[in-house]
Amino acid sequence: MDREYSENRLIQGSAGRLLERELGWEVVLAFERERLGEDGTLGRGSRREVLLARYFRKALLELNPWLTPAQADEARRVMERRLSTASLLQINEEKYFLIRDGIPVTVKKPGGGTEIRYAAVINFREPAKNHFLAVKELELDGDFYRRRPDIVGFVNGIPLLFIELKRNTVDVRDAYANNYTDYLETVPRLFYYNAFLILSNGVQAKVGTLGSKYEFFHEWKRLSEEEQGSVALETMLRGICRKDNFLDLLENFILFDHSGGRTAKILARNHQFLGVNEAVKAYEARRLNNGKLGVFWHTQGSGKSYSMLFLAQKIRRRFSGSPTILILTDREELNTQISETFENCGVLGKAKAGQFIASDGPDLLDKLRGNPGFIFTLIQKFNREDAEPIIPGHDILIMSDEAHRSQYGVFAGNMMRVLPTASRIGFTGTPLLSGGLPSAPSAATSPCTTSNAPWRTAPRCRSTTRTGARRF
Repeated sequence: MDREYSENRLIQGSAGRLLERELGWEVVLAFERERLGEDGTLGRGSRREVLLARYFRKALLELNPWLTPAQADEARRVMERRLSTASLLQINEEKYFLIRDGIPVTVKKPGGGTEIRYAAVINFREPAKNHFLAVKELELDGDFYRRRPDIVGFVNGIPLLFIELKRNTVDVRDAYANNYTDYLETVPRLFYYNAFLILSNGVQAKVGTLGSKYEFFHEWKRLSEEEQGSVALETMLRGICRKDNFLDLLENFILFDHSGGRTAKILARNHQFLGVNEAVKAYEARRLNNGKLGVFWHTQGSGKSYSMLFLAQKIRRRFSGSPTILILTDREELNTQISETFENCGVLGKAKAGQFIASDGPDLLDKLRGNPGFIFTLIQKFNREDAEPIIPGHDILIMSDEAHRSQYGVFAGNMMRVLPTASRIGFTGTPLLSGGLPSAPSAATSPCTTSNAPWRTAPRCRSTTRTGARRF
């Protein structure tokens, strides 16, 4: 056995032990040990199979007691079906929504006729009730070659995780350039369902998504914002592969952005995952804090618009009552940009952004009296000081973009009078000196002073890190 392969196996073994002993995954070594067949090691009929039908069918029947065996077979066929003309990323996007939202299955109605019901394939609310399996060195046959990725992670038989490992003297980029890209060419079906790609040499790790260039793979340094941070593989595995985190990321922190006529698969960065979940906690306790959720502060280029999308997506999926989410900016071009981003990422469903944009002050008030899923407007359109307060029966969440500019003065005061029961969170990429934010990013933690900003909750305000983390 050559030295390089032996060192790779050591890192692979360490990763497998962490997944198994600490994170609760079942771990199997397949190379030269897998028995094929329905009753074999993984239940695969051949080395071409990537969806583990035995685990997939079991999960389908457990999660959907109404399914008949014939309907379970139909669900599997839908899951495995693909257009021969579709690109790999198009296939991956289609499979993602089947995994997240369920597989359409034809059901006969008691009175005759049929209807479509959606069969869940993952229990997102109870992570421990899913089957997590990490297979080391799974042998896969392509059209011309056989490949053996280091670790493939399955949830309920679906290959969602790909891990490629190198020895610690090799640059992580090598795992991308010489291994991952080769798998894309030789066994592309391995990535039909993939959610997360992890590349590592043990001491450094990167995570990315299908279709991303290496430059867009990023680190996962912290399990909580208070930590100093580490780029080692074990930190990334603990942060991403802990069962609840894994399913949270899968459900709420993946977007397909179709801006500019091209598709980009977006996975939240470490600071976005931590910050959005802190904001969700604040939203959960909004009545205790008089609707003040705090400030989410980003450094330049750290994905402020996507953070707003992730937060909106998670709140609408996790909380009943369908809150109206009001996106505030102070410039027309920003209003257009953020509304188009929401549309292009599919957060508005099939609707066009234009129908959610308030054209003027009266139109804004009319929309607020209704219950639309979203409203996009400028703070300047809160221009009536005599407007009657609007107290709807549903929640309204205000997300203020560029909050350092928009959340002071007459218009902000009008907004507070019109929407006295709304929850508020500010997003900014610029320090708010008058509000207690530091003039430059700092790694230290210190209490903030209060301000008149309508999203301020002083006890939650902290200085931020150089990575562009949240600030509440």
